[in-house]
Amino acid sequence: MSKILQLLMRSGLGVPVFLLVILGMMILPLPPFLLDVLFSFNISLSLVIILASIYAQRPLDFAIFPTVLLVATLMRLALNIASTRVVLLHGHQGSDAAGKVIEAFGHVVIGGNYAVGVVVFAIFIIINFVVITKGAGRVSEVSARFTLDAMPGKQMAIDADLNAGIINQEEAKTRRSEVAQEADFYGAMDGASKFVRGDAVAGILILLINLIGGILIGMLQHSLSFSDALSSYALLTIGDGIVAQIPALLLSTASAILVTRVSSAQSMSEQLFTQLFATPQPLFVAAGILTVMGLVPGMPHFSFLLLASLAAAMGYSLYQRQQSLAAAAVTETVPVAAAQPAEQREIGWDDVQPVDSLGLEVGYRLIPLVDKTQGGALLSRIKGVRKKLSQDLGFLLPSVHIRDNLELAPTHYRLTLMGVTIGQAEAYADRELAINPGQVFGSLRGVACKDPAYGLDAVWIEATQRDQAQSLGYTVVDAATVIATHLNSVMQKHAWELIGHEEVQQLVEQLRKTHPKLVESLIPQPLSLSVLLKVLQNLLREKVAIRDMRSICESLSDAITRTQDVDALTAHVRVGLARMIVQSVAGDQEEIPVITLEPELEQILLQSVQQARHAGGGDSDAMLEPGLAERLRHHLSEATQRMEMAGKESVLLVSIGVRAMLARFARYSLPTLTVLAYNEIPENRKITIFATAGR
Repeated sequence: MSKILQLLMRSGLGVPVFLLVILGMMILPLPPFLLDVLFSFNISLSLVIILASIYAQRPLDFAIFPTVLLVATLMRLALNIASTRVVLLHGHQGSDAAGKVIEAFGHVVIGGNYAVGVVVFAIFIIINFVVITKGAGRVSEVSARFTLDAMPGKQMAIDADLNAGIINQEEAKTRRSEVAQEADFYGAMDGASKFVRGDAVAGILILLINLIGGILIGMLQHSLSFSDALSSYALLTIGDGIVAQIPALLLSTASAILVTRVSSAQSMSEQLFTQLFATPQPLFVAAGILTVMGLVPGMPHFSFLLLASLAAAMGYSLYQRQQSLAAAAVTETVPVAAAQPAEQREIGWDDVQPVDSLGLEVGYRLIPLVDKTQGGALLSRIKGVRKKLSQDLGFLLPSVHIRDNLELAPTHYRLTLMGVTIGQAEAYADRELAINPGQVFGSLRGVACKDPAYGLDAVWIEATQRDQAQSLGYTVVDAATVIATHLNSVMQKHAWELIGHEEVQQLVEQLRKTHPKLVESLIPQPLSLSVLLKVLQNLLREKVAIRDMRSICESLSDAITRTQDVDALTAHVRVGLARMIVQSVAGDQEEIPVITLEPELEQILLQSVQQARHAGGGDSDAMLEPGLAERLRHHLSEATQRMEMAGKESVLLVSIGVRAMLARFARYSLPTLTVLAYNEIPENRKITIFATAGR
């Protein structure tokens, strides 16, 4: 039998054959024995469905549920039609005319009393229709609306994780697919709940039609008295109705369980135990209340006092377990002091610890984020950030040394560069950060703050508020992601300080493997490693990746014989990397909107650069008169804001002689402005002047 079912499923004929069987049940008369088998199968199928809903760890694990619900409802209605046909045709022959299952429910479940049967059936309908179906339908409707409203925020969170290197392209694709599936699932559940409600209404109507039709058929066609017809057909009809309502109740409950589940790595039983019995206090309080109620005169003392004893015993057991876990944690965290030698050894160079290139210090409440034994995800996030940023920039970033610092506030962390603090903020390991991306539709309860990476308004919220925050338009991320994104921002900003002679030597060795002649003719003569390091630092300072070491070295090979000035060499390299630089700024668009300077202003700036050269400095060392600098900043700021409001990247296009000076000026006063030289624009790109800045 199982092989036949597997063959049908593999061939794609399983569902069509099942639907044809359901259609046959509606049209063709079925013998009572087959009805018994199908009723039993219907109850079994409902049990399997509700158990699958209970054991699913998240709703998407049972994404086919709306379709299964529709097919199961259709099968139950087909059985109602088939059993109605048998009851009305053969109901006058006795209580077993419609099969043993209906007879059993008519006699055993309701005791053969049709008045009791009507009451029991009515209670089934009330529970199913008024309580479970209505509640599940409301939850499905709200979940569908919230899920659709939260989709933009979830997509932004995925993009943020991807840009931060926390996930790769495949993981991002999978998570986007899950977001779409979640929206489809809750939308389908919203519609499927209408089937359940309609099925409950159909159960009432079918009972009334069967009861009235049976009495009329018994009296008119089989010459039964009213009482005999009522007795015979009422028992069969009510038995048939209850047989159908039990699977309906199970499916409604399965639907309610599924839409009220919260995605978790635990099954429903594990969630129930770990959350309901997380602390012993509720059990102790319940035991006290039950004891008081049990001592009240007239109350059933045995029942209340027995339950009070059980609650107290469970609470004491949980208390003992928590105490043992706390003692074990203290034992693990307190190191055993090593035995001190009899004589203090002489200090040496090993006692002088070198300063860390990159450091992360955390308060003690943030330790769980970096402790793998406590499920901390920050270490893997930082590894992902380093990998992604190293690939983007073109050199291996140093490791991040993480340690706890008791001098910090419990929820604070600090980022250090060469032992000096370059960033610090507050984070909550048990909360999530809801970031305002610019437009939200409501406020949230929590700890208001600024996103440490980008300075956006944000709120630290409880994890239970995540869905609400996403539905209001917030981007919600966990504490580990917040710290990793902050670290990513700091590493990008200070990448030029993280590259040193060792890293440059590794880049040269990598290039030597593929282009040995180029390296031999350039390094260490006429180009020293120190000069190459300064050029690479200049590029990284202006957010230019150094992945293309071949083009960098070829450009330096052309220019090193004419000048040793680092700024001039950097300008020459930028021309060699022009395509990549413009690609990173303007993407694939053919026309690039830019801001230009008035010719008179550009001439004044060029004179400042020439004076700096005569004084022995570089192009970027030229100084602007304070008043001129302030006016220039004001004009460029206005033009930049207009470009950003128009959805365009802000680019300032100037002559090569003043580019380095203005790049340094923009780096400190207008961080979003990119400064390009005319000869850095590739031939296949066109320029459109968006604005002109003057004095």
